Amino acid sequence: MSRRTVFFVSDQTGVTAETLGHSLMTQFEGLEFRPLTLPFVSSVDKAQEAVRRINHAAEEEGLRPIVFSTLVQDELREIVVAANALFLDLFSTFVGPLERELDTRSTHRAGRAHGMADLAAYTTRINATNFALANDDGSGGDYALTDVVLVGVSRVGKTPTCLYLALQTIRSPRTISKPADCRRDWSRSAPSSMR
Repeated sequence: MSRRTVFFVSDQTGVTAETLGHSLMTQFEGLEFRPLTLPFVSSVDKAQEAVRRINHAAEEEGLRPIVFSTLVQDELREIVVAANALFLDLFSTFVGPLERELDTRSTHRAGRAHGMADLAAYTTRINATNFALANDDGSGGDYALTDVVLVGVSRVGKTPTCLYLALQTIRSPRTISKPADCRRDWSRSAPSSMR
């Protein structure tokens, strides 16, 4: 079976291209894909280097790679679309029809999807993340601001869960409990703000 290279090309981190690209590729069972992310393609030189890498993969494999692109700048997109690949432009597919429907031109600015377009939401997410890190293992003890407390034995994924919750703006410290702690009456020893 041939393995097909899939590139995720972005002028920022590539998270949007990866997310949608991976979702689409899961619809094709039995095929093997080699994903490669090319983030921060934000200049003509970087766009030309991306084309070299894409074309090299096409030559090596004898198959055109698939390129999922979230490049916002027209100049960069025009360079990468010339690569020997199936070029799927995730922004122009939707931005053009939206501009026509809204009768408004889009900003064509990079980094808006995961950035600070909504400063209040961004600040809340950052504060929740800082809270989760400062209160890891119950070290901070700042339970008055807690939305959810995760309690569990070691190695069950409390820290990643707290960080995920922080991205959803939920403040969550985590605490470790030993098997003996699970039999304890926590209502007596928990901070008063948690009772």
